[in-house]
Amino acid sequence: MSRRVATAAQRKPNMPSSPREHPIAVWLSRTAEAARMYDARLTSLTVVLPCHDEEDNVDQAVREASAAARDAAHDFEILVVDDGSSDGTRRLAAACAAEDGHVRLLLHAENRGYGAALRTGIAAARCDWILLTDADLQFDLGELREFVAPAADLDLLVGYRLARMDPLPRRLNAYAWNRLVDRVFHLDVRDVDCAFKLIRRDLAQRLHLTADGAMISTELVARAALAGARMGEFGVHHRPRLAGRQSGADPAVVISAFRELRRIRAELDATPVPPRGPAPTEPPQAAAA
Repeated sequence: MSRRVATAAQRKPNMPSSPREHPIAVWLSRTAEAARMYDARLTSLTVVLPCHDEEDNVDQAVREASAAARDAAHDFEILVVDDGSSDGTRRLAAACAAEDGHVRLLLHAENRGYGAALRTGIAAARCDWILLTDADLQFDLGELREFVAPAADLDLLVGYRLARMDPLPRRLNAYAWNRLVDRVFHLDVRDVDCAFKLIRRDLAQRLHLTADGAMISTELVARAALAGARMGEFGVHHRPRLAGRQSGADPAVVISAFRELRRIRAELDATPVPPRGPAPTEPPQAAAA
């Protein structure tokens, strides 16, 4: 008759340990740790999708965001912020929300700008982490899974495009803009406007963001740095835009960005620099099921 070896929890205090017990305990410990590492996910995640006239993309964007969030977090929500679209974006996003309880639709009665849409999403977020991205399908949101492990030690994870798949004029404009904001704000960030940023909700909601337009990305990184946030950069793949229209090069958008650049630089100059130290609250950790 075979006899099972008593584990440490089962053995009586006066029962001597078995020579086999230590290897078994080590194996069990390693197995449990491997299981925890395999299923490590964020505690909860809000994905913010700002939209303006994205009827050709919004349905697929919501589906991809939901799949990525489900894979990367134990609980999640998708916030579609319709920024006064004049096409069918609002109707299609409402259909997504009616079909999936994880999806919420937030509305702007008129077009207020990309930054305003992101600020609306940040203010409405309920989960521990926020992913700020776009609804133009130019990112593989499945790569969010690679952000989970480093998130345990960071407050803001900034993506940068490994190879930007935009037309040459847009790439040249982006290069010049990145160099400008780096000199003005001393950010030392490769790709400040990359729409793939993972940030702790408690940090994002106390940054007092004010930009309504394209300056929102620069402002977020600059204010996070001023607040002493722990930041890291991570490469992500970029895809060509197949539908919809890019508005970043519109003269009105560009002029607004320069105005906001001057205003926000002045605001930051007038902001007292807080003492550097640990974050006021521990960041939500990657959790195990």
